[in-house]
Amino acid sequence: MPGNEDGLVAAGRRLAETAAPHALKSETARRLTPEVADAIVEAGFPRHFVPARWGGTEGTFVDCVRAAAHTAEGDPSAAWVASVVASLGRMATYLPEAGQRALWQRTPDTFIACGLVASGTATEEGDGWRVRGVWQYVSGIHFSDWALVACPVPAGDDGHEVRFLLLPRSAYTVEDSWFTVGMRATGSDSLRIDDAFVPKEYSFPRGALLAGTPPEGAPRTSAVPLRAVSGLTFAGPVLGAARGALRAFGADLARRRASGPGHRVLAGNDAAAQTALARGLARTEAAGLLLEEAATAADRGVAPGPGTARLALHHAVVADLLADTVQDVLRLSGTSSHDQQAPLQRFWRDATTAASHAVLRLEPAGREYVDALVAQDAFGGGTIEEGEAGR
Repeated sequence: MPGNEDGLVAAGRRLAETAAPHALKSETARRLTPEVADAIVEAGFPRHFVPARWGGTEGTFVDCVRAAAHTAEGDPSAAWVASVVASLGRMATYLPEAGQRALWQRTPDTFIACGLVASGTATEEGDGWRVRGVWQYVSGIHFSDWALVACPVPAGDDGHEVRFLLLPRSAYTVEDSWFTVGMRATGSDSLRIDDAFVPKEYSFPRGALLAGTPPEGAPRTSAVPLRAVSGLTFAGPVLGAARGALRAFGADLARRRASGPGHRVLAGNDAAAQTALARGLARTEAAGLLLEEAATAADRGVAPGPGTARLALHHAVVADLLADTVQDVLRLSGTSSHDQQAPLQRFWRDATTAASHAVLRLEPAGREYVDALVAQDAFGGGTIEEGEAGR
């Protein structure tokens, strides 16, 4: 697959080495340590999709997915935050010039957080809106410099339009609300705005992001419908979590076998453990190939419709396959792997939690894709080849 094994990908490997020793401390604190947050910025995740004219990398989806997966082998939560902050650099290219300048005039490494689900209230005031509200599940918020929040704003004829609004760190506070089984260290607490003014030039319509229609001159990666790429942001960390789980399982198997032929291997027998490991390695490799193919397709460009539905399905299938893989090896891992300091149980909790994200749910993605196929009579005759469903 095309991609650059230097740059962000190599930095993702280094970030894994930095994050792994901090994983337990980060999980206990329910947010990343400052050292890991700084390493995410140093690795280049915030600048990855930022336009070159602001000093950004203007990078690819393939490189971002690879880098996030590598990072997740050390700590899936660190990979999640890194992948999210990279994706928000892409999202911010939808802002008007003034908003982009506020974010990136000083540096392309601005750490952005986001309240993606529409919430809050906005009242019109001058050339902007007075905003209040609470937005949940804002990953990495503790280290953010700016935030984007989705908010319904007044539109003509007493209607409303959902827009993303840009606010500086001084305009919002953090509410402690992130108490989860997995992905604890993402620090996905709530963002609270008590009273802030947002000028219209610090906003853009959500509809443009969904359709993949950024302002003129935006990087090519910006001109992709959100549905075609949102799953990449979260599936990459799941891929790395599965790799980390298999490595931990394999290392435990090797240690137990080295103890002597009379030592009972794991909770099952040696053959069952070997089969589970081999099957897991093959599944994970297959999932990685499918995910990279989806990222490559996004880099080439995809229009709204069946092509977007196809990629969303691929993201969901990858996450589903990987979560099942980690579950399978955990069942054969033995009691010691369930200790709160054991890496395998953390990879399992993180992979399971990450795979439950709304954009990675298999059933709605499957229905969406099949509906698209039926609508274009793809089952009416011939064969369904790659891309025939409308890339």
